[in-house]
Amino acid sequence: MNIFLTRKNLYLFVLVYAIFAIGYALYIEYYLNFEPCKLCLYQRVPFIFAIFVSFVGYNFPKKDGILAILITTFAFSFIISGYHYGIENSIFEEFKGCSNNSLNITNKLDLLDSLKSTLPSCKDITYTIFGISLAGINFLSSLILIIYSVRTLVYEKN
Repeated sequence: MNIFLTRKNLYLFVLVYAIFAIGYALYIEYYLNFEPCKLCLYQRVPFIFAIFVSFVGYNFPKKDGILAILITTFAFSFIISGYHYGIENSIFEEFKGCSNNSLNITNKLDLLDSLKSTLPSCKDITYTIFGISLAGINFLSSLILIIYSVRTLVYEKN
């Protein structure tokens, strides 16, 4: 009994998972009204890219380069979400892009507009699933997908 997916089914799984992850993030943002921080928005980019890569990979499953691109995509996701998870747990300091930069504004109208449109801090955890932040879930899922994809690349012969 083989518990591992074929390369084509791996691409299909990643496609469905990435669409689900983006859809769920949008659901949390727009229907549950949780405002994402900048790093939360940055974490969506690899998933959007993975949708396109896995679609191409599904149609051309014998190309090793496509799987290598998918591994690189989730490596970026792993790094971004790991950094975000580290900020949430005070392992890393919050970078300047996450904090409110309205203190440098001298015009009153610009300051009011800036205060209305500020994103939450990257260290604030606003939404969790079973006590784990979405950055933590993304960190773990990206790691699992990297390991599984590397295993597929190395051991599966097409």
